[in-house]
Amino acid sequence: MSGGGNSAGRNGQRGHSPRQSGNRPPDVGKAAVAGKTVGAGKVATAGNATAGNANGAGSGKGGGKPASAREVALDVLVRVEQQGAYSNLLLNSSLQKSSLSREDTGLATELVYGTISRMNTLDEVLEEFVSKGIAKLQPWVRNLLRLSLYQIMYLDRVPSHAAVNEAVNIAKKRGHQGISGMVNGVLRSALRAGDLPVLPENLGPAKRISIRHSHPLWLVKRWIDEYGVETAEAMCASNNQPPAVSVRVNTTMISRERLLEKMTAEGLQASPSKISPFGIVIKGGGNPALTSWYRDGYLSVQDESSMLVAEVVAPEPGMKVLDCCAAPGGKTSHMGELMKDEGTIHANDLHPHKAALIADQAQRLGLECVVTGSADALDLEQRFEPGSFDRILLDAPCSGLGVIRRKPDLKWRKQPEDIESVSALQRQLLQSVSRLLKPGGVLVYSTCTTEKAENGEVVTSFLEQNPDFTPLTFSSEVWKRLEGTALAAGEGIQLLPHHYGSDGFYIARLQRIL
Repeated sequence: MSGGGNSAGRNGQRGHSPRQSGNRPPDVGKAAVAGKTVGAGKVATAGNATAGNANGAGSGKGGGKPASAREVALDVLVRVEQQGAYSNLLLNSSLQKSSLSREDTGLATELVYGTISRMNTLDEVLEEFVSKGIAKLQPWVRNLLRLSLYQIMYLDRVPSHAAVNEAVNIAKKRGHQGISGMVNGVLRSALRAGDLPVLPENLGPAKRISIRHSHPLWLVKRWIDEYGVETAEAMCASNNQPPAVSVRVNTTMISRERLLEKMTAEGLQASPSKISPFGIVIKGGGNPALTSWYRDGYLSVQDESSMLVAEVVAPEPGMKVLDCCAAPGGKTSHMGELMKDEGTIHANDLHPHKAALIADQAQRLGLECVVTGSADALDLEQRFEPGSFDRILLDAPCSGLGVIRRKPDLKWRKQPEDIESVSALQRQLLQSVSRLLKPGGVLVYSTCTTEKAENGEVVTSFLEQNPDFTPLTFSSEVWKRLEGTALAAGEGIQLLPHHYGSDGFYIARLQRIL
């Protein structure tokens, strides 16, 4: 599970550079396990739960004037909270329907993702200034205060007075004088308070990290238990930074060096990835999927960590490869490129429309070796003969907690029980598909999460039950490149989000020896 979103950073140098949206939602395909769908932030009282009433999102008394960036962002935030909508999908559709300029599109994008990312911190601050508590506010008022406070606290490029004035104007349009007066008073009180948040000195480390870096307390405690206080805080801080723009070069068509030359000639700030020999990182270049290089198949949008997976699989020309949970096809196509389009890759996904996306990707990249199919990955051992594949990739369904920076609402949706339920499925899948591997063949298990229960513990348990498999992860070129930064976790490589500013990822390479 991986994606490719992007934008400039906010760490200390706050601004409203647009994030790239459009990544698939956290639960996509891959024999997915349904997690809880809950709104971000605190739960509104029943009497205020309606998002679409006369004073709610999407309403207004002003008539035909186009919605502003802040109004578009507000509508998205209300629907994310009240309807459990995915922020990336809803934001994309809202922006397509709007008439916002490029600059305002960037601002709306930043306000949505930034407000969701910083939800804990914003709510903690607002509780100090809203006398009756923010849970009792109407959803649109609560989210208007959040996105306005986000601008005051985190966006230096937006003057605080402008953020307050815009909030008051929206409150007047959608509500009444009492609401606009309350909004004005709360935000001006926050302005007078100076640097926020102000945290009590007696907070324990988990609570302090949870508020300062805006992550659920249960998740912070879990990461402290697994990685220690310092690493847990670094993970949370990194998750609040916008993701980098990274692309993978299709080396069957062009070398990385040549594509870098082309990008530089076009005025882009492009540099080679530090962790993948196939990757390029681009700053301030917009969406690479809208370029002729993308249309012509020279590149694919992919996170740097995700690029490592196919390299660990190391398929060779002429091989027969199975990609069990393949959508949207980034790793599938990368394997096809590494095989020089010689051999066969059976790319499977649970959903037919997602299998179609894989086929589209392969066609765009000029890959004829990819054959797509749609089935539950647990049923693949009935579809293929035992021992029939040279390479198998199980990019397993997971909690997705390694991609929070791309999908900030994900951290508010997930619960501890989601991790336990998906880890049980992962164990079943790994055991099932392993029977399809030839003796001497290689199976790679990967996830886009940071959780030991989904990663090292799954692989260790599998190896204990299958003495005909042996781990090879730490003899790979990828480990040699990352050693000293990435962690050796069980029998695999664990990349955390702060290691390289890329997604949190786990990759284990196993060989069948009998």
